[in-house]
Amino acid sequence: MDIPSLTTERLLLRPWRTEDLAPFAALNADAQVMRHFPACMSREESDLLAARILQHFDEHGFGQWIVERREDGAFIGVLGLARVSFEAAFTPAVEIGWRFNVAYWRQGYALEAARAALDFAFERLQLNEVVAFTVPANLPSRGLMQRLGMLRDETGDFEHPRLPEGHPLRPHVLYRIRRP
Repeated sequence: MDIPSLTTERLLLRPWRTEDLAPFAALNADAQVMRHFPACMSREESDLLAARILQHFDEHGFGQWIVERREDGAFIGVLGLARVSFEAAFTPAVEIGWRFNVAYWRQGYALEAARAALDFAFERLQLNEVVAFTVPANLPSRGLMQRLGMLRDETGDFEHPRLPEGHPLRPHVLYRIRRP
């Protein structure tokens, strides 16, 4: 499948390469990056996630891109679109998600990349809506969702079905954005 690249003023959202697996694994092993996820990932778990992301691109024509800085090719993280892979009141749906290296937080990179991904979702894929969700305590991601123009759907807040009852990360908040 021919995966499109997206370019912004400072960033390139591009297809995966084999050499991305190591920095992706380091990202997924970083306790600060993964603090709102159930656990950090081993290299094997990270490589399996990368394989699922590539399979999603093959099946749907979109997915999570590698985000790199154009000026020096630095690996910033991943950001993109995915079909929600579990059942909830708001599914079927396409979500936007991201995971960036701490060194690149609070510099506007996530906002810039997410705007490009949403443009792709609405213009190229002709989606009517994109969702995002996270745990209530993930204020940086929630702030990004709001800066993107996403609106909280309190009636859509849910318990993540992949986490056991009573798990502290099970409650999730839901945000939505519709095609302009």
